[in-house]
Amino acid sequence: MNACVRVSAVLTNAPYILNLDCDHYINNSKALREAMCFMMDPAAGKKICYVQFPQRFDGIDRHDRYANNNTVFFDINLRGLDGIQGPVYVGTGCVFNRQALYGYDPPKTRKPPSRSCNCCSSLCSWCCCFGSRKKGKKSKLSLRPKFWKKKRGSKRSADVPVHKLEGIEEGVEGIESERSASMSQKNFEKKFGQSPVFIASTLLEKGGVPPNASPASLLKEAIHVISCGYEDKSDWGKEIGWIYGSVTEDILTGFKMHVRGWRSVYCMPQRPAFKGSAPINLTDRLHQVLRWALGSVEIFLSRHCPIWYGYGTGLKWLERLAYINTIVYPWTSLPLLAYCSLPAVCLLSGKFIVPTIDSYASLWFISLFLSIIATGILEIRWSGIGIDEWWRNEQFWVIGGVSAHLFALFQGLLKVLAGIDTSFTVTSKQADDEEFAELYQFKWSTLLIPPTTLLILNIVGVIAGISDAINNGYQSWGPLFGKLFFAIWVIMHLYPFLKGLLGRQNRTPTIVIVWSILLASILSLLWVRVNPFLPKQTGPMLEECGLRCD
Repeated sequence: MNACVRVSAVLTNAPYILNLDCDHYINNSKALREAMCFMMDPAAGKKICYVQFPQRFDGIDRHDRYANNNTVFFDINLRGLDGIQGPVYVGTGCVFNRQALYGYDPPKTRKPPSRSCNCCSSLCSWCCCFGSRKKGKKSKLSLRPKFWKKKRGSKRSADVPVHKLEGIEEGVEGIESERSASMSQKNFEKKFGQSPVFIASTLLEKGGVPPNASPASLLKEAIHVISCGYEDKSDWGKEIGWIYGSVTEDILTGFKMHVRGWRSVYCMPQRPAFKGSAPINLTDRLHQVLRWALGSVEIFLSRHCPIWYGYGTGLKWLERLAYINTIVYPWTSLPLLAYCSLPAVCLLSGKFIVPTIDSYASLWFISLFLSIIATGILEIRWSGIGIDEWWRNEQFWVIGGVSAHLFALFQGLLKVLAGIDTSFTVTSKQADDEEFAELYQFKWSTLLIPPTTLLILNIVGVIAGISDAINNGYQSWGPLFGKLFFAIWVIMHLYPFLKGLLGRQNRTPTIVIVWSILLASILSLLWVRVNPFLPKQTGPMLEECGLRCD
């Protein structure tokens, strides 16, 4: 992407850039015009770094089994961020301001000039006008970088590469003096690389190329700026362009822009602006979520983590919280794994971890449960989606949390702390000739083991709990209902995973069943061996001696 930005700057230098994934297409011909309405707004347009559109997909099954539409994120979260400092950059469907990609700060709001002298108004205007003209001429010449000064008698030849020419003053009359004054020639080259033509193009806020440049020379310069070693010893990928260091470079790129004080805009036209294809197969969808979560873990363990990076800058506090939310969610896989395991543990051990209704702790539990329900109701109301679509998002959040997020957490720790790099799988998004044929296709992956283990544990726990209640009589059914509620709640969340695991033929590969039963058995035996609910005896063990003392 950074190479494409440099080439386009040398050849055309349009002030705005459209970013789309290779599998996306323009679905609304008026979408770009709507983006330009924000970008070219005379009041706020100069402070907008990008206009983000929601992602919409073709080829998704009617029930959207694996929540590819991700409506909670695109229709709720990003719309809410639009009222703070703007949505995060999601990697596609975005129109950029080229100046924001170059690492420049947004223009500051200038206060109206105030009179600083007590002289007569006519004399003051005469002095200020003539004084400013002299200063303006002096500053206009002195603020230009040294490499702009054209040597006398030098003539441009089409055969000479543009990057070897020292004078590139033609066509740069519109360059802002403030930016050129703040950076010398050496600083420009350190930031943007060894290309005077490209450096000059970065200072043209309204775009365009020098009028006297020949196509042959520009072509040679374009080849130069995409060479392998061009980014060496420059700020490309560090402070300007798409930021390197994570497989989810989109989060880092948007975060750096917001830190500088830029603002983004979320545009949701009635007709979707862009559409693409999405993975409808269970394994491919989990690998996609794994890649996103791995990128969030990498950012969390880097110096660009929103928790400690960018204080004292233009980033608003609520916007910082939103970025923190985008990088900490893989860590929720640890408590989520515990929450999905505890209902089965309670059924197998006969104990209940939830406090009774008559205790003070039950008030905290009920209030927490009601707050979760209220959050779901507000999400449905704000986004305008149906309860079935919201429920599918909740289901896949649990499925991804106990599988892809968990693996991403350990892979990220191994990569950052131990230096063990793990390659991610490119997501397959092509369907077969038959409609939704790939939906029922099974692909083996280790990501399937944790959810399958949780399913087996909870199903076995439900069977064991009901069997125990039948043997113990009527009085044991009351406490059983609470335990069954949480276990069935976990099974309901994992139900789409179970359907994807069985496939069209309702048949699961033997290796998945063997590994899952083995893990479930090991965990059950360990629990029976530890048995933390029984009181520990600290005194001597008392045993019956077999003698009758009477």
